[in-house]
Amino acid sequence: MARALRRLFHLVLFCPLSKGLQVRPPASVKYLLLAWLGVLVASWVLYVQYASYSELCRGHVCQAVICDHYSRGVISGSSCKALCEHKTLTLRHCLSTSSQHQVYAGHWKERPVVIKCGIEDGAKADGAPDSANRRRRGPFEKPTRGTSVDEFKEMLHGFLKDNLGEQPSLSALVDRIISLADINQDGKLSLAEAKSIWALLRVNEFLLMVALQEKEHTPKLLGFCGDLYVTEPLGHTSLYRLEVPPYLRALVPGALVSGLNRWLAPAWPRRARITIGLLEFVEEVFHGPYGSFLICDASPRHVGYNAKYDCKMADLRAVASEAAVRAHLKGRRCETNADCTYGRDCTATCDRLAKRCNADVVRPNLAKVCALLQDFLLHGAPAELRGDLERQLRTCVTLSGLASQMEVHHSLVLNNLKTLLWKKISNTQYS
Repeated sequence: MARALRRLFHLVLFCPLSKGLQVRPPASVKYLLLAWLGVLVASWVLYVQYASYSELCRGHVCQAVICDHYSRGVISGSSCKALCEHKTLTLRHCLSTSSQHQVYAGHWKERPVVIKCGIEDGAKADGAPDSANRRRRGPFEKPTRGTSVDEFKEMLHGFLKDNLGEQPSLSALVDRIISLADINQDGKLSLAEAKSIWALLRVNEFLLMVALQEKEHTPKLLGFCGDLYVTEPLGHTSLYRLEVPPYLRALVPGALVSGLNRWLAPAWPRRARITIGLLEFVEEVFHGPYGSFLICDASPRHVGYNAKYDCKMADLRAVASEAAVRAHLKGRRCETNADCTYGRDCTATCDRLAKRCNADVVRPNLAKVCALLQDFLLHGAPAELRGDLERQLRTCVTLSGLASQMEVHHSLVLNNLKTLLWKKISNTQYS
């Protein structure tokens, strides 16, 4: 479409209007043609935006499905009454980037929140492993009537073992999940409560939020209803303030977008504070009580921050447990290393003789995060700091191999970078 528009623009401005017309057309004709072309482009952009919005933003469908299940007693949750009866939990501005994962800025008792909900659509898969699981069976089909609490705990333990690996603290996590599911805190678990928490746990982001809920850089879970869940809002849901919609990327030069983002970015000390928070998140997900987690899409769209410039992960769907990634990759058929990829950034090597993937991801989280931070952090850095900062980021980006096998070097690089930034902003208004 972009190529067609450029050709049309060329024909209108540079080709003669007819074979017999050899003189330059009057200025008024040029302006008329340019105005007509502007209307055409604007109409196309508005049409594409409307079509994209109607596809991505189907929160009314999500709310209708959830409230129908709630009214029939199929599901439960701490947010159900507010959403379906009292109408104090409302979906407002659409933030969705996937038609299967609805995200809305909303209000709950006049306080801003973020509301997230999945919509089943078998014809349009987003490639996430949890999406495949949810398509194979409905979200509220398990557990079935007659399942005891002990049996449900065994189901939870098995599910967590498959997704997080064999960890000594899984029993504590099961107890945390049971307590979260017990909405009325009566020490019992109804079938609706069990169905709701089981459906939610198959949403990768929700599972990560429960497992990492005590971590500083994980958004706080505020409530849920069925497989809809509510989190704290973030002032900024991306490292960069300007993001060009996909349908305009062919028309807008990347250099222009990069320049505008640099101009709109927070002051450098504030970017340093955000960076320190992101590095702390890398530490938090490395060898935690529930195993290690891998960042499998190091995108600026997944890293947010609040009004105090504290880093918060805006989207945890791209973070996966090391156990889940290894299980996905191990023995997978391949021709090249590109075939041994989980998400976008978790890549293992391909054994070309056996044509099977190895299970170990070769690039650690820290290297991916440093690559993301290079442009964000170096622009506008203090002159006396820039040389050291460039060297440390360059060292960080080139890290490779299993983090577990190079733990000392991994920690040294991370701590050196944090220390360099913290010395510059400590004892200032930005610390």
